[in-house]
Amino acid sequence: MTSPSLFSRQAWVGIVVCCVVLAALPLLNLFFADGHPLHVPSYMVSLIGKFMCYALAALALDMVWGYAGILSLGHGVFFALGAYAHGMYLMRAIGREGSYASDLPDFMVFLDWKTYPWFWAGTDSFWYCLALVVLVPGVLAFVFGYFAFRSRIKGVYFSIITQAMTYAFMLLFFRNNTGFGGNNGFTDFKRILGYSISAPGTKAVLYLVTLAALLGALLLCRAIVKSRLGRVLQGVRDAESRLMFIGYNPLWFKLFVWTLSAVLCGIAGALYVPQVGIINPSEMSPANSIEMVIWAAVGGRGTLLGPIVGAFSVNGLKSWFTGAFPDLWLFALGLIFILVTIYLPQGLAGLTARWRKEQA
Repeated sequence: MTSPSLFSRQAWVGIVVCCVVLAALPLLNLFFADGHPLHVPSYMVSLIGKFMCYALAALALDMVWGYAGILSLGHGVFFALGAYAHGMYLMRAIGREGSYASDLPDFMVFLDWKTYPWFWAGTDSFWYCLALVVLVPGVLAFVFGYFAFRSRIKGVYFSIITQAMTYAFMLLFFRNNTGFGGNNGFTDFKRILGYSISAPGTKAVLYLVTLAALLGALLLCRAIVKSRLGRVLQGVRDAESRLMFIGYNPLWFKLFVWTLSAVLCGIAGALYVPQVGIINPSEMSPANSIEMVIWAAVGGRGTLLGPIVGAFSVNGLKSWFTGAFPDLWLFALGLIFILVTIYLPQGLAGLTARWRKEQA
């Protein structure tokens, strides 16, 4: 598969314009009162912030699937683990503002727990939890990937075991005795770094941090893809046996991009939690990981910008469709995936590239 160039002059202009427009939305909300033509409803800011988290997750998946040919059906677990790591700090920050006026989270009080489990130690520190956001998904991905790639597991077999992994973690986190809130998960957050999480200013900062993280991840991934490392990754995707024949060991290249992808997904999950206000084990469901694959496929895998566009497009359509025809969304999603696979194998990015070629 030949990837479109990264990026054309028009693409750079589009990136800059999109970033300026997206950055302006929460600022307009701060400076213009409700009812003003330029006022942006707070729910819209939160919704776009959520979409940007999804776009970051789709970009992370594109690095392993689009450029290394590794189809993962388990990236939802990395997204959720990053979210839970940040959620632990947010739960500790509630303090005695919870329903039971206890230092313990409400779900622990309800289960008659007296102290925090050992793995909650240090989670009252924001910076420690930020380290967990990176380390927990990263270490899991490194260990899992090392044994899988060393065993030469690839193709559909690798996809199946990643799906089994995320399903196993979902069942584990659904249990009340694991210390992560069971099926209810974490919710009812109050503060972050001492600031009210529901304040417009806090929401604006979270939104802008998410935008900066998405842009930073895009530039990082582009730098990797355009480097010699990126060419080797594409060699792994297109002709792994030939790459081994000329002296490269694919194990470490696969492991690097797989771990990097997991870390980016964990960061996306950490940014998702304070903006959405909840994290529970349903985020680890195999269906969520499959949706990430659809975002990348619709936008165009192996293009970097494509999965971002795909995440925004599919989730924007989902927000409208679930309001208008809530029972039909899954059928519509399946139809979208089938049509894209048959008629747009390179997704929306491929369609754009074809249109530019015709205009030239």
